[in-house]
Amino acid sequence: MGQRQVSSTRAIAATPEKIFELLADPAKHPLFDGSGTVLASRSGGPERLSLGAKFGMDMKMGRSYKILNTVVEFEEGRRIAWRHFNGHRWRWELTPLDDGSTQVTETFDWSTARLPLLISLSPFPKRNKEAIEKSLARLDRLFPG
Repeated sequence: MGQRQVSSTRAIAATPEKIFELLADPAKHPLFDGSGTVLASRSGGPERLSLGAKFGMDMKMGRSYKILNTVVEFEEGRRIAWRHFNGHRWRWELTPLDDGSTQVTETFDWSTARLPLLISLSPFPKRNKEAIEKSLARLDRLFPG
């Protein structure tokens, strides 16, 4: 894990634009979250994400907590990533395929974290890789071919 990121890719039977609309709506994040930690978006945030947008989420990992995220990468219909106070990123990249579907890659990138070595030594990379695969499967079910 020297590269300090884990990711997975899956073809989804929808256009990048349709998938991006779901990703850019924080209220919809619990629908595709495979980690089981994302409960709901917090009130007062944007309805649609954009570069620099801040949005809060109600989370639960053992116990409930709140997190504030900032969108740090944004290319309409193709790429979106957000981070919170520790600096690691959750990135979604969408590539249109010839058959009208989309190659979707989700990445947990801790190369930008404040303490990347601690994350590397923790169970989070393995756990997040499994959650990414579950998120992509949930996304696939949201867009049946």
